[in-house]
Amino acid sequence: MIGVGVSGGMDSLLSLVLLKEQGHDVVAVHGHFLQPGPEWEKVATGLDAVCKKMGVPFHALDLHEEFNRQVVKPFIADYKAGLTPNPCAVCNPRMKFGVLFDAMQKLGANEIATGHYVRMEEREGLGSMLVRGTDLSKDQSYFLSLVPIETLRKAHFPLAETFKRDVLDILAEHDLEPPIPSESQEICFVPKDDYQAFLLANEKMSGGGKAVLTDGTVVGKHKGLWRHTQGQRRGLGIAWKEALYVLDKDVERNTLIVGTKDQLSADGCVAAQVNLMADPSLWPETVMVQTRYRQKAKPSNVEMRDGKLHFHFIEPHTRPTPGQVAAVYTEDGTVLGGGVIL
Repeated sequence: MIGVGVSGGMDSLLSLVLLKEQGHDVVAVHGHFLQPGPEWEKVATGLDAVCKKMGVPFHALDLHEEFNRQVVKPFIADYKAGLTPNPCAVCNPRMKFGVLFDAMQKLGANEIATGHYVRMEEREGLGSMLVRGTDLSKDQSYFLSLVPIETLRKAHFPLAETFKRDVLDILAEHDLEPPIPSESQEICFVPKDDYQAFLLANEKMSGGGKAVLTDGTVVGKHKGLWRHTQGQRRGLGIAWKEALYVLDKDVERNTLIVGTKDQLSADGCVAAQVNLMADPSLWPETVMVQTRYRQKAKPSNVEMRDGKLHFHFIEPHTRPTPGQVAAVYTEDGTVLGGGVIL
């Protein structure tokens, strides 16, 4: 039996529809990650009604405490440590393909399905591998690069060949409407996507300090390192003869390091918390590395040393952001692994 993770949105609902049409034995499971309240009850009630209409068993699970421990608290801790975390990439291995999949297995499902726009395909010498989705504008393989390959090989991705623009039309053809018709916000647990307000409301964050050039010249002040991220230009509030960008953050000295655009380039980076989907000995000499979601993967040499991935960029590359994910691909979009940038 396949446990289908249904959020209430259009993508996961269509995944459920497609699998049922293909004749699979399915159970719909909604894992609610946020604090219970009227909104959750509305989504759960809506999903229950849709599943009854389809003749599919439905279960709603309250997983908010685990989500808070596994995703929200690390998110806050990372910002306090001067990082810019990627909570969606963390949520996938820990919650969706972790806690939620464990709950599905207790319900009798030995496989999982989600609404991610990715594919699982056979690759010679590597076996079944994660590959970019057909709709490259919605490809989500970057966010799944930290999920163990053993788990992904138990997963179904019905939207592998689907284009996002067609989803609502296909659902309408089945006379189905998702309980949440609109797109989800960027970070599900951050109201109005205002992460600064969220951090201030949930934790005592560090105060202001100096903003300096790489040679130590003081050029202004910052209002908290956690308010800034590498590559940022807007909102610095620093008057200088040239446009300045955030280059780095010295947490120990509570100092923001800024510089000119030409100083943003990097020769490489290091990633830890590595998830290997294929043994590095089987990787091509030149891999493609993606260090931001909305970024084109670029060629790089890479070596595994001391449990970390050491990238040596072949082409000019903007400075990667510590806390974000470095996803490793072949030229045809096969995911070889991923790690968290140091």
